[in-house]
Amino acid sequence: MSGGGSPGPARAEPTVTIRPARPEDAATLVQLGSAVGREEGGWLLNTDGWRTVTEERRYLRALKRYPHAAVFVAEAGGELIGRLSLARDTHPSSHHVADLGLMIAAGHRRRGIGRALLEQAVAWARDAGVRKLELHVFPWNEPALRLYEAFGFEREGLRREHYRRESDYVDAIVMAYRLPPLAR
Repeated sequence: MSGGGSPGPARAEPTVTIRPARPEDAATLVQLGSAVGREEGGWLLNTDGWRTVTEERRYLRALKRYPHAAVFVAEAGGELIGRLSLARDTHPSSHHVADLGLMIAAGHRRRGIGRALLEQAVAWARDAGVRKLELHVFPWNEPALRLYEAFGFEREGLRREHYRRESDYVDAIVMAYRLPPLAR
């Protein structure tokens, strides 16, 4: 062991709570989205910022009137450390499908928070009558690909040059999770 000492006591992780986002979370969620968007590696489409606080607050208020979408947050020690957004497809033929987006603050990844948010996504989908969850992942986002595949998402395809990020056109991997039938 280097350093000549013994390790200190293990630090306990604060309990993580998953709850619906509230309009008063808007400023913190904008900070989270902006921070994740600026990270080296480019995990989000936006690299120059998230929505404004006013736009985020308006969106979170509108969710109360729209049962086909939801935003959940992961909170630990009074800090918002993750966001899950879900939106059902509006077309009648694919109304059983919902898109999801997930982000976790950099210092809180690989601690089970993403999995907990995905479990919340499945619970929301069941309540909403959704049978399939979809998402897009950049091919270089290997940590996210590992998380989703370990949870049970499957790669369904590749959308070449599907998104524009600044001056580049980038690919997106389409992934989906089919909700297993409930046990009888």
